[in-house]
Amino acid sequence: MLDRQGLHLRAALFASIRRFFSSRGFLEVDTPLRQPVIIPESNIAPLTAEGQYLQTSPELCMKRILAAGCDNIFQICPCFRQGERGRRHLEEFTMLEWYRLDADYRQLMDDCECLLAAVGKDLAGTVAGGEGGALQRFDLARPWPRLSVEEAFRRYSPLPLERSMSDDCFEEMLVEHVEPYLGCAKPLFLYDYPVEMAALARTKPGQPTRAERFELYLQGVELANGFSELTDAREQRQRFAAELGRIERMGRSHGGIPERFLADLERLPAAAGIALGVDRLYMLLTGCGEISQAVSFGPEDF
Repeated sequence: MLDRQGLHLRAALFASIRRFFSSRGFLEVDTPLRQPVIIPESNIAPLTAEGQYLQTSPELCMKRILAAGCDNIFQICPCFRQGERGRRHLEEFTMLEWYRLDADYRQLMDDCECLLAAVGKDLAGTVAGGEGGALQRFDLARPWPRLSVEEAFRRYSPLPLERSMSDDCFEEMLVEHVEPYLGCAKPLFLYDYPVEMAALARTKPGQPTRAERFELYLQGVELANGFSELTDAREQRQRFAAELGRIERMGRSHGGIPERFLADLERLPAAAGIALGVDRLYMLLTGCGEISQAVSFGPEDF
């Protein structure tokens, strides 16, 4: 459980994030936490409440808001994922998501650079800027290094990228052998993921095996996941169907195809979106060792 000082710092972080996006003309939105159908993702197990799903991400609803005519939007909200409990994972956590129209994943990388610089400046006079503040130890000067997934596997993984995909051990190689080397002295973007690992991202032009997806790392911690949005409703339906097949083979229930989302997707122009873990950012700001120490109440507080 956070003490009074920790609660004030967490509130200051939220205020800094909101100030950053509001000053750039983003509209803050809110979406339902409980929904009858969510994104079908075989690698994420949702939690249920009274027969509906607690959102694993506000992505579907936020994209529908974009399709309805809004431009740039953001949201800070709780999300839920079953079985995610560890030093960097909680079943309930706070997510920041933002979306840009007429943009791709490169603009989102620029946003990340500016956002963390703004947060670091805003909180420089707090605990985050003192002896315990981790962000101050990093070089946040732009531009941040960018490393392709393929090159990262070549440098750090015992298996090359294509072998890790064919052997179905991509996540294992990434987490155990690649992530510890990412963003050690300066934030780093890991970009251009295999298309199989980017169910909602646009395929990279001229490279059909790669998707315009990136993750932001700092001190080996994944802070954000962003991509150029796939806006082809037909291709998205095919990807959803493939994910539902995997979910069924795992013996899990699901809400089916999100039909209203796919209908709205047909009206969505080029866009890019990203999710950033606010609790993980707070964890790095304060230098605390576990994410359960970065939230108002951790699981051990009940």
